Amino acid sequence: MMNLTEFTPKIFTILKNGYGPHDCRADLLAGLTVAIVALPLAMALAIASGASPDKGLITAVIAGFVISFLGGSRVQIGGPTGAFVVVVFNVIAQHGYDGLLLATLMAGVILVIAGYARLGQVIKFIPQPVITGFTAGIAVIIASSQVKDFLGLKMESVPTDFGAKWAAYIAHLDTVDIATLAVGVGALVLIIGLRKAAPKWPGYLIAVVLAAVIVTVFHVPVETIGSRYPDVGSGIPMPTIPEWSFVKMQEVLPAAFTIAFLAGIEALLSAVIADGMTGYKHRSNAELAGQGFANIATALFGGLPATGAIARTATNIKAGGRTPFAGIFHAVFLLLFMLFAMDYVAFIPMAALAAILFIVAWGMSETRHFIHIFKLSASDRTVLLLTFFLTIFVDLTVAIGVGVTLACLLFMHQMTKAVEISAQPRNAEVGEEEDETQRDDLPEGVEVFRLTGPVFFAVAGNLIDTLKAMGQMPKILILRMRLVPYLDATGATAIENLIALCHAKGTKVILSAVQPQPMKILGKGGVDDGKDGVMMTASYRDSVALAKKLMASGA
Repeated sequence: MMNLTEFTPKIFTILKNGYGPHDCRADLLAGLTVAIVALPLAMALAIASGASPDKGLITAVIAGFVISFLGGSRVQIGGPTGAFVVVVFNVIAQHGYDGLLLATLMAGVILVIAGYARLGQVIKFIPQPVITGFTAGIAVIIASSQVKDFLGLKMESVPTDFGAKWAAYIAHLDTVDIATLAVGVGALVLIIGLRKAAPKWPGYLIAVVLAAVIVTVFHVPVETIGSRYPDVGSGIPMPTIPEWSFVKMQEVLPAAFTIAFLAGIEALLSAVIADGMTGYKHRSNAELAGQGFANIATALFGGLPATGAIARTATNIKAGGRTPFAGIFHAVFLLLFMLFAMDYVAFIPMAALAAILFIVAWGMSETRHFIHIFKLSASDRTVLLLTFFLTIFVDLTVAIGVGVTLACLLFMHQMTKAVEISAQPRNAEVGEEEDETQRDDLPEGVEVFRLTGPVFFAVAGNLIDTLKAMGQMPKILILRMRLVPYLDATGATAIENLIALCHAKGTKVILSAVQPQPMKILGKGGVDDGKDGVMMTASYRDSVALAKKLMASGA
């Protein structure tokens, strides 16, 4: 029987449970904070995608409102993101802006169908090395696309191909404009400095406003939004259905699936991260459907593809956002800016926006996580690098497809090596590790989980969910791992996150009978005996004895 609750937008649940003035005040301030961050970012992402800056603001307003109103997360903030830059740029180049609108509309329909088909858990089947690889690859492409504007190179056009692009940059290095470079470097240094000295200040907005004031007051001869886009509109246009035909729909269908895939994956990733920060639980199927309706809406109003924005969602949480109304308020504040202050956008230097996109690219690259996965195992390293380089030099869709396929093949290969077949006497008793009475001798305050089989990307997310579902955290958690023959990067990350959560809550973790391959991977990830409240034992019997000893000593 269908559970309708899983498709109910969070905002309706919150209204049903009660929404008071205190909640409204917190959401209002958080919405204003996020709008200040989103304002320059939405314009920069639109320009990097090959569109005019007002398209980014339209997307942030329309999609931001719909995602908060119909989504399955309490604190998700929607809008244009860096993940779409490469796809959008290529679709506009091949099919024009009308083709992009049609692809976005079709992607929205695909997402709605996916949500109501209960595909919200599909994120579990995307390996972490694939996600990190294509995200880092997109970051490199975004940063590369901004070199011309940052340096002020005198180039008629920038090649699309990555290698040709850098060859053209090198060939035109003698045309660097010192004034443009100074504005870009100044904005970049200011943003980085504010992040360290005053992280709560809106660094992006301060940088573009200050750059615009200096360029205008001192008549610095650099390219601005006004000089490149003299006809930027203000306000939200009336909705219209994109031009379509069955032939055109067939042409943009691959792009529509790519947009839908990226929107779904990034939205669910953002929602999971938000759950970890807030303790709430999002509704993945409602979130997918909400993302679909948002992309349908933004296409009708002439905007770009949209999804949940991880950085803006985190900003919302840190600013005190409690409910989806924070996202709605963020959209309203951006709309007010579009209606009453768009004339000032023309003064923003392109180099300042390039500096913002450099910071965005650096954040997307997840350098530490990239290095962390690179150190874990040869198979994870292979998937990571292949996805990364295919994203840069070939195509994002190819990179994801090849990465997921290779990850599955390598996983099956590892399983064939991890499984041992041995004869067992007919009358042999089942060992203590396989009994069904593992809880019988547990003292009060001690909890036990038994992991059976490989802990890989399809089941890794269940660990923390199960622990949170228990309610009160135990004083000691025993994790039985003798029956885990293989651990990949995502499984290792899940166990590391579980340990980090337990450490933050004051819960000690005992890892019982860890096999060699998982022990090696965990060790490379920094999980060691005696570190962060982690202890390791050779058997479950030893784990129970150690737990009793710790409880008796009050440790």
